[in-house]
Amino acid sequence: MIDPQASPLPAGTDPAVTLGTIGTTVPGVDAADVVAYALRLGDDSLILGQRLSEWCAKSPEMELDIALMNLSLDLFGRARTLLSHAAALENEGRDEDSIAFLRDIGDFRNVLLVEQPNGDFAETIVRQVLFDCFDLPFQEALAASADETLAAVAAKAVKESAYHLRFSANWLIRLGDGTEESHRRAQAALDALAPYAHELFETDALEDRLIKAGVAVDRAALRPRFDERLAAILKEATLTLPGTEWRPTGGRRGEHSEALGFLLAEMQWMQRAYPDSEW
Repeated sequence: MIDPQASPLPAGTDPAVTLGTIGTTVPGVDAADVVAYALRLGDDSLILGQRLSEWCAKSPEMELDIALMNLSLDLFGRARTLLSHAAALENEGRDEDSIAFLRDIGDFRNVLLVEQPNGDFAETIVRQVLFDCFDLPFQEALAASADETLAAVAAKAVKESAYHLRFSANWLIRLGDGTEESHRRAQAALDALAPYAHELFETDALEDRLIKAGVAVDRAALRPRFDERLAAILKEATLTLPGTEWRPTGGRRGEHSEALGFLLAEMQWMQRAYPDSEW
């Protein structure tokens, strides 16, 4: 089992070198399980990266445009490696592009949070804060995975995730503790999106097997850190978590909102209209 408090790869380890292990199996672990796990993590990054990319040239400020695109590129970079790892392990002739652009909506395994529409800027920031408060401790723990590729991706992602959280938290504080209108919008976004965060901590039989093998992260063990960090941000932002028992779920089973269908229609259009194009 991975220690949720574990540090990233040992000092001196070069993630770029370790990524040369893409497609390498973990002894005693079913490769199909790792494929499914890598697809889940890759889809989370791919879909959230696509959502953020939709802000290109539409952000409130030029600096924000650049910052959001940097977040998006970080997530796309993770997605590419994770999907490449899945493709190499399954060895069925697919690559990261075909996995990303030629699957139908029911084949995606991302959590519902990341596919939610951008809405206004407050909604985008709240979605990002919820994801980042989970993602930073998750990447820190995954960096100790027995799967060297997953560990290397996570080790690189730790610094990125720390920046992502700093960016999103600072903006949520500015919105929540800003004008009456910005506070209203931020609270409305939190009320709508907070219930989706619960799916980030769900596990199933597949992840339980990988947790025991030291490949996957025990998500439930990260909940206290998530709650503590989120509470501190919301306190400074003068925002309040909604008191609701609604817990939307199903993304890991391929049960998605219609929002993902519209996102995929745009994201996959070029590859489906011109199959196997190269440029």
